[in-house]
Amino acid sequence: MYMFDIDRHGDKASLYADMAAALAALTADEPDAIANMANAAALIWEYLPDLNWAGFYRAIGQELVLGPFQGKTACIRIPFGKGVCGTAADTRTAQCVSDVHEFPGHIACDAYSASELVVPIVHEGRLIGVLDLDSPIKGRFDEQDVVGCAELMAVLGPRIAA
Repeated sequence: MYMFDIDRHGDKASLYADMAAALAALTADEPDAIANMANAAALIWEYLPDLNWAGFYRAIGQELVLGPFQGKTACIRIPFGKGVCGTAADTRTAQCVSDVHEFPGHIACDAYSASELVVPIVHEGRLIGVLDLDSPIKGRFDEQDVVGCAELMAVLGPRIAA
């Protein structure tokens, strides 16, 4: 059983630092990529407030394929360049979208999602997948979330790159 000392009520930088330490501990000795993504999704779901979906899409060929997640059922395959996730995969840059309904080509897997943050997971120059976070609150994500989630994926990337 894992018990983490994560301060949900402090500043975001401390929250993400605590989460990164917990993620490092969770994945330290586990070689299985799916198990590590599953625990990462659960950790994010538990500690980041105001989410209605948290999970991963794996890069397979020129599309993203659904991986472990927390939340409602989701789209299974997303071509590179389509929607927020596909754009993040295609450009290899984080996409922080305040209002998904204004994003050209947004793929609405859940009609209740209002904002989205997608962070590519790149290891040794290879795209492994993306972290996808959705919120029912417009403007939920900011630059601190982008940086914090990028730090989480820097921890996870090498542990799911196999």
